[in-house]
Amino acid sequence: MARVKRGTIANKKREKLLKKTKGFKWGRKSKERAAREALLHAESRMFRGRKEKKRNARATWNIKINAGARKDGLPYSALISGLKRGGILLNRKTLATLAEKYPAAFSEIVKLAASTKTTK
Repeated sequence: MARVKRGTIANKKREKLLKKTKGFKWGRKSKERAAREALLHAESRMFRGRKEKKRNARATWNIKINAGARKDGLPYSALISGLKRGGILLNRKTLATLAEKYPAAFSEIVKLAASTKTTK
């Protein structure tokens, strides 16, 4: 049987691993065993971080919307419920952008939401 030489495949595998650890500190970027261990933790945190990024973005949108709505005398919860009741389909990202960059347009939306409030 012919001899199988795996040098190129092993080197490619190692290079691929070390390419992912670029920017890590100390031996975690250059030593294969430490790099593999570091990647095990880093990749799980990458997944978690992508979820946290979305969560933080939505929280920031809510803060911006609330700040803009309170300028016109309406709290966040009343604004959102008024928009739903009025059938205005704007997502929070759009509302936050309007509140931050176009306050005049946002105040018109707040007025529409305030007019749909039901009296008990």
